[in-house]
Amino acid sequence: MSLQWALEAITEGVAFVRDPYQNLLATNALGRAFYSPVIGDGGRTPNLARFQFLDPASRHFYPDWELFSEMCVGIMRAGAGRDPHDRTMQDLVGELSTRSEAFRALWGAHNVRTHGSGTKRFHHPVAGELTLAYEELAITAEPGLVLMVYTAEPGSPSAERLRLLASWGASEHTPTEKHRTTS
Repeated sequence: MSLQWALEAITEGVAFVRDPYQNLLATNALGRAFYSPVIGDGGRTPNLARFQFLDPASRHFYPDWELFSEMCVGIMRAGAGRDPHDRTMQDLVGELSTRSEAFRALWGAHNVRTHGSGTKRFHHPVAGELTLAYEELAITAEPGLVLMVYTAEPGSPSAERLRLLASWGASEHTPTEKHRTTS
């Protein structure tokens, strides 16, 4: 079974796979619509850390921008701790450190964290305010990769907004082929 096929089977929530470098490697259809501000028009693989620290749109997308920033850097620190000689991580940290004072300060704090589960708030340019529960699942067949799933409480305004976003995503041409993996 391919990773992309498995993601597409998740239809009631945003699902995506990311690597330790915060690259979005694969998403389901709702994930492509949800992360359309991150994915943009294509080009290089969408990266949550670059979006967080280098794109001014992230401050609108993440109403709790400071919290998201701390979480992003903490997750990257955890990944860097698993392999301190990882050249890809070193290059990403170097890029973000030279281009973002906020990243540089947070990286210097040396905080480490994993995602696990919880609730996050988002402001999507199409769907508006969303409060979503999240769960992180390790992909044991591919160490370092995680499956993230965001869901809304049934019957909530966020659930209705996710349905709106799914409908929008189905009618819009969102980038898909450039950002899929098949494992």
